Amino acid sequence: MYSAAPTQAQAELLEATVTVQLPDRIQTIGETVRYLLQRSGYRLAATEYTAPETLALFALPLPAVHRHLGPMTLREALETLAGPAFHLVHDPVHRLITFTRCVPEQVAVHETVSEADAEAMQDDD
Repeated sequence: MYSAAPTQAQAELLEATVTVQLPDRIQTIGETVRYLLQRSGYRLAATEYTAPETLALFALPLPAVHRHLGPMTLREALETLAGPAFHLVHDPVHRLITFTRCVPEQVAVHETVSEADAEAMQDDD
C-alpha cells in the first residue's frame, strides 16, 4: 500500500539523504556547498548579504577527508563542511542557505575545558 503523505525528505528538503564523491574540480568549501545544493531546491544567499567571515570560510581549501560525504542528511553535510565555528542558517521561504559565525564563547568552551583539564593534570604531577 502506498502512503499519500510526502516523505521526510520531500517535506524537509535539508533532511534528504546525500552520498557524494566530489569531483576533482571542486577545490574549496564554497564550491562544495554550491555542489551539494544543486538539485536540492536551495541556493546560497547572495554574496552582498554574506558576512566576511563566511566568505572567508567559503574560500578555504576543501579538506581531503570531506571529498566523500555520506550517507548523511544534506543538513549534516553542510554543517560538517562549515565545522563547529559556524551555524547553518536557512530561509525556507526563499530557500536560501548561509552560515553565521558562532559566538566566540560557544566555540571556546571546548578549548577552555581542554585547557583546564591540562592544567589540572600538570598540578597532579
